[in-house]
Amino acid sequence: MADFYELDFRQVHTAKSGDAIAIRYRIGNEWWVHLVDGGYTTTAPEVANFIKTTYGTDYINNIVVTHPDQDHAEGLAPILEQFNVGALWMLRPWEYAAALLPQFSRYSSVEALGKRLQEVYPYIHVLEKIAQRRGIAILAPIQGQNIGPFRVLAPSLARYFQLVIQSEKTPQAAAATNILASLLGMAAPVVHLIKAGWGSEKFAPEPTSTENEMSVIQYATLCGDRILLTGDAGRDGLTEAAHYAVNNGLAVPVNKFQAPHHGGRHNLSSELLDFWVGPRLAQMVPKGQEKFTAAISSAKEDTAHPRKAVLRALRHRGAFILTTEDLPAIVQRNSARTWTVVENVPYPDEQEED
Repeated sequence: MADFYELDFRQVHTAKSGDAIAIRYRIGNEWWVHLVDGGYTTTAPEVANFIKTTYGTDYINNIVVTHPDQDHAEGLAPILEQFNVGALWMLRPWEYAAALLPQFSRYSSVEALGKRLQEVYPYIHVLEKIAQRRGIAILAPIQGQNIGPFRVLAPSLARYFQLVIQSEKTPQAAAATNILASLLGMAAPVVHLIKAGWGSEKFAPEPTSTENEMSVIQYATLCGDRILLTGDAGRDGLTEAAHYAVNNGLAVPVNKFQAPHHGGRHNLSSELLDFWVGPRLAQMVPKGQEKFTAAISSAKEDTAHPRKAVLRALRHRGAFILTTEDLPAIVQRNSARTWTVVENVPYPDEQEED
């Protein structure tokens, strides 16, 4: 059991939000550093400087890549170059090319399929090459694996295979998808807001992307706190994780919760939040009596995140919400560090309409 931990959601300030989460914990006299994602290349220097100066080390025990999107994986390349790393935890679809080959009729060899998968997931392919050159072990964060005190709840290997097959980025669908995108254009949808009273929750009916659903979901108990880190996981991933938690006797609800995908409303549902952080309350809890902490990696420049529907739903369950818009979001126990006192995110009186 850890007797100290710090959970630091670093700021990833670009036009789009990203994730870079540093964790330091102590078990007995031994210190561990656990890094989840690394934002963009442009934001990596801040993450590196934070670990070197605040954590006081150039050694990272475990680095976890939740999924292959740029805003999570790109910034880890300079981290791998600068730090001594115990293990890189990352799912690489080309490692499973032999098992996947029957599902891709356009390819007749494992080598050709593997090469194509490396091309469509360039950010994690770069990480693989750096790790291999530097002699860093690459391990697969599949459901049931333990990464220090963190347990991987999702994805299972079978579900990961299905996501790779279904992805619009993989070889089978890529050509048709590119043509369709060029015909339809990439204009962002206009979001309309509607007034709503306490307890009303309206999430997007459409699911999140297949790549987001590949996200590694991690659970740990540190200093008595139950922590869930979600990456950009969607409803399917969080449901798979919930089934695993129930079947393996993990304690829920959690009291330290990462809202997935920067507070996106395609990733959550009322039922999933009921399971992971507790049911809706009859009224807002008084200041200082919040029931759990919710952290959201969101850049101030990104006006699309977090969504008001997600902020409302978290407040409905008694959350104290931390975002990374103005300051890094810091959750810690038994720490001598000082920090700035922040206010809870205000409760929005409107939410997005479908």
